[in-house]
Amino acid sequence: MNSIEKKMLDILREGRRHFGVLAVKAEFEAEGTRTDELLRLLEIANKAGVGLALKIGGCEAIRDMLEAKQFGVSYIIAPMVETSYALSKYIAAKDKVFSPEEQEDVSFLFNLETITAFNNLLPMLEIAAARPGCDGVVFGRVDYSGSIGKGRQGIESDEVTQAVESAAQACRDQKLDFVVGGAVSIDALTNLRRVKAIHLDRFETRKVVFSGSALDSPLLAKALKQAVHFEMLWLLNKREYYGLMHREDMARIDMLESRWQVLNAD
Repeated sequence: MNSIEKKMLDILREGRRHFGVLAVKAEFEAEGTRTDELLRLLEIANKAGVGLALKIGGCEAIRDMLEAKQFGVSYIIAPMVETSYALSKYIAAKDKVFSPEEQEDVSFLFNLETITAFNNLLPMLEIAAARPGCDGVVFGRVDYSGSIGKGRQGIESDEVTQAVESAAQACRDQKLDFVVGGAVSIDALTNLRRVKAIHLDRFETRKVVFSGSALDSPLLAKALKQAVHFEMLWLLNKREYYGLMHREDMARIDMLESRWQVLNAD
């Protein structure tokens, strides 16, 4: 491990011990995480004793699920599941890839991130709560706020928070996990505590997953600050990794360009 990764490891270890950190996050979807990046993140997570949450590319992303199974992730999240049919496709896909025994070690969730999904939520939760079903819902507040025309500035609005509370209640009624993500920072704490009073298992920053009970900690502000630091270090580590790959070919490129100019002149 390099020096940046060691700092990331220290943050996760402290987070697991004191701040309710459960997992780190990666995305094959919007973030476009590459396999080599995922392996680096997975090593850091394993050494820190936390899990890995992976957002796959779609409700029926079989190849993504196969990789998730190979790497031993803790949470799999399917994005843009807006209808009962899409959810049934997700459930069928995870049952195709994971045996019942293997599913005991993974939580399967779907993203609720649009007004369309919200309007279809109750029949979808009935499917999720049945068997084979899935384990719960991640409420993506950024995309949801965008889908109702409020943009990022509307994330902490009453309209969005009331939708989150309604989804939390529906998940509690069906005994399903409920997770909140989307621009989680200090500004979100009041609204997150409103949701927790109803039902909240976990909440997520861009790269770190916390237990819902972390909202009761007097150290929560420090925990969120550390989550930002972790994300920054992750991006710095990516830059150094791909920068090294770029630099190691520069001498060869320069030599070949010089040779080509000579050959082309001849």
